[in-house]
Amino acid sequence: MIQYKAEIAQWIIRVFTGIIFFFQGYDKLFRVRIEGVINTFLDQAEQHHIHKPWVTALAWYTSIIEFFGGIALITGLFTTYSLYLLGIDLLLVAAAFSILQPVWDMKHVFPRLLLISVLLLLPEELNKLSIDFLLK
Repeated sequence: MIQYKAEIAQWIIRVFTGIIFFFQGYDKLFRVRIEGVINTFLDQAEQHHIHKPWVTALAWYTSIIEFFGGIALITGLFTTYSLYLLGIDLLLVAAAFSILQPVWDMKHVFPRLLLISVLLLLPEELNKLSIDFLLK
């Protein structure tokens, strides 16, 4: 019974995390659009000598990884790799925000970091409600 509850808990955490990242990436790609994301940060970034190519690369990376990483977590496909890429995404976001504004509000980033960390620390055999499990 405990194993079953742990598998369900892992699935809920994984899908919840996936939904958060999916919609964040969706907004950046399809609602705000990449140019909007770039324009939001470009002036402030250039004041810190971070030029448009870097801001553009970061905007594309984070948007694509969040969108497709979210889909991967929701479906349970390439779960571990997606968590690694989303972790790198959060590190880049944290570094960028720290450069732009040394004391910034982590209320959106820190919970995502905790969710990714929990998923990476949970045993892979709990990931039974996933495409990864079906492919093994």
